Amino acid sequence: MAVDPQFPRLPSLNALRAFEASARLGGFALAAEELRVTPGAVAAQIKGLEAELGAPLFKRQAHGVVLTDIGARALPSLVDVFDRLGEAVQDLRQDSAPRRVHIATLPALAQLWLAPRLPALRAAIPDVEVSVTAVEKPPNLKRVPFDICLFYADPIPAEGIRISADEILPVCTPELAGRVRTADDLRKMTCLTDAAWADDWGTWSAQALPGQLFTPRGPVFSLYAVAVEEALNGSGILIARKTLVARHLDAGDLVAPLGPGVGTPQSIGIWTLPGSAASRHQRRLVDVLRQLGCT
Repeated sequence: MAVDPQFPRLPSLNALRAFEASARLGGFALAAEELRVTPGAVAAQIKGLEAELGAPLFKRQAHGVVLTDIGARALPSLVDVFDRLGEAVQDLRQDSAPRRVHIATLPALAQLWLAPRLPALRAAIPDVEVSVTAVEKPPNLKRVPFDICLFYADPIPAEGIRISADEILPVCTPELAGRVRTADDLRKMTCLTDAAWADDWGTWSAQALPGQLFTPRGPVFSLYAVAVEEALNGSGILIARKTLVARHLDAGDLVAPLGPGVGTPQSIGIWTLPGSAASRHQRRLVDVLRQLGCT
């Protein structure tokens, strides 16, 4: 009689991914964001993995989760495995569509910096198909189907290149500028703010109004491009990233009534997977964008 024993099977790949992401990022919610699922789904996958292994991988606490000794010992190997798996998938994607490059970038950079440069980019590398996806945070290129990150960063990742420095300054229409003679005049004006960069008013006023408390009064926008449009509409004074409104300043649609701005530690940077993982076409695109950043 033939013997056909039941061989032990490997745990679910999704469960292992849920554990690795939660352990690496420090919580179920952050893992869920990276994996594009709900925190409940991550928790359920990990609970099932723990039941299958017969041992807890996390200690559940009031303010989050902490790895057990077993989980901590397993994490480095799993991080390496999923990094290698991600790189292998990227290799497959590059081999199947070598002339296709996908950029992940901040929505404001996508709309106000990258989009105006796309015609010049296409002209410089007409044989490369460029896709753009706007996301709020730089993705981990080892884990997602993007090839290039274009973001404000401080510092720029070691494998990255600084495209452009930037400065912060109030801008408005020429009509409104006549009412702004000193920084103190802004206390009586409607001030426009982007939610993601709400601290820019504080960074600017710390130098423009040293030792004084300045609280901007006015609407806050979750999309920087909408805030820029409102400034162009004459609705108020926008605290701007100069690089993002440079076209409007050059055209005279917006002006800087208080002169030069103040520097920001964040620069526009661009990066790919480190080393040889970046394809030739990705490196070509990075080189062109670096040149276009000077224009």
